[in-house]
Amino acid sequence: MSKSCTLDRVDVRADDENGVSDAGLLIAATLGQRLGLPGLLRERVTVPGSVGANADEKCLTVIHSLLAGADCIDDLDALRAGSTGAVLGHRVAAPSTVGSFLRAFGFNHARQLDAVSRELLARSVTAGAHRGIAESVTVDIDSTLCETYGLGKDGAREVMRTGRRGYHPLLAVIAGTGDVAHARLRRGRSNDATAAPVFIKETISRLRGAGAAGEVVLRADSGFYMHGVVAACRAADVRFSVTARMIGGLRGAIEAIPEQAWTPIDYFLPGAGVAEISWTPFTQDERGHDRTDAVPVRLIVRRTPPTDALARNRGQDPLFPVFDYHPIITDRPGDLVEVEADHRRHAEVELTIRDLKYDMGMSHFPTKSFGGNAAWLILNTIAHNLTRWTARLGLELGHVMTKKIRRRIYNVAGRLVRTGRRVILRLPRRWPWAGQITAALERLRAIPAASG
Repeated sequence: MSKSCTLDRVDVRADDENGVSDAGLLIAATLGQRLGLPGLLRERVTVPGSVGANADEKCLTVIHSLLAGADCIDDLDALRAGSTGAVLGHRVAAPSTVGSFLRAFGFNHARQLDAVSRELLARSVTAGAHRGIAESVTVDIDSTLCETYGLGKDGAREVMRTGRRGYHPLLAVIAGTGDVAHARLRRGRSNDATAAPVFIKETISRLRGAGAAGEVVLRADSGFYMHGVVAACRAADVRFSVTARMIGGLRGAIEAIPEQAWTPIDYFLPGAGVAEISWTPFTQDERGHDRTDAVPVRLIVRRTPPTDALARNRGQDPLFPVFDYHPIITDRPGDLVEVEADHRRHAEVELTIRDLKYDMGMSHFPTKSFGGNAAWLILNTIAHNLTRWTARLGLELGHVMTKKIRRRIYNVAGRLVRTGRRVILRLPRRWPWAGQITAALERLRAIPAASG
């Protein structure tokens, strides 16, 4: 008999009431309590009717389930097994209860969750999760398409530009940390910059309220190349760096830059360079009328050489080289090489979007209600931020993906043992990251509890 056949002798019994499926959630739940998350949810979220009772427990059930790896409402049932609820600090709601709760959300109720995430960001700064935010902070604005299926979801019935149905949320991410400063669900047919000026105004207000008293820089791609975005930045006294679109006479102005004005840069394509000219964007409104508030800005252009692999392999240069141009408009001071290189780092926002879609539950919007799906989005960002703050404050790690924290910390199995008045959470012997878990718990418990 082969050794693999001995697996048939393993007797399986589901009768352990003290088992904890995701014992490492104790760390994130502890940080949430220190930041006053349960109290904020209790005070701010007031969904009407009987389904709105105990809103804090239902929201926390979703948040902790997302941390454990759930991406739909039915997955919430995993937290109700054994004694898992004992490490979360709240009663775990049933999936059917949470489903009814989310369907009762209107957009205004989702805005109540917005207020919770805003205050939570400010409290995380007080706890030390954002060192240096008072001096300067850079925030990246971006949108993403989230596909849905069927015709039953409000706001996602129309076809997006991809030819599929879904939602088109806006996200504001703090550079270097991956923290989501703000999020807003939009209908799938929305343009990239739909409601962007208001969203930017709210994002800057959140950052200022969290203690960002110094310089704030906003970075965005060409989807946000519009007058309203620049005007919102100027009104909020925020520096901007936005990728420009090749419209109007912009290409002609770039091609007229003399050769000696191009400065070589360290880039993966040999021969790349940058140059700068003055440019006045948005001189006319949508009706063709001249704008009175149009002012010149810095136009910084990155030029990359042709990428004709065949010509390079033969050692030949093209007879008439055609360069690719990547322009940005900005009001930031400083060396053009450094400013252009910093703008390229806007691409790191995609790491956060990927984390939300594939390591959280943003790839699946579970209800038919637009308000409920807007709430689902915000709960996803709260869960995402809790992991970021847990990594920095508890585990003393830099920017890591949720998948790593979940595998090593959150999903470790445990067992609750009660002896007298003590409750002990026992983890597997020789778990490689057990020391990190106990050390993180000690650090997080040392954080003063938020008042109010």
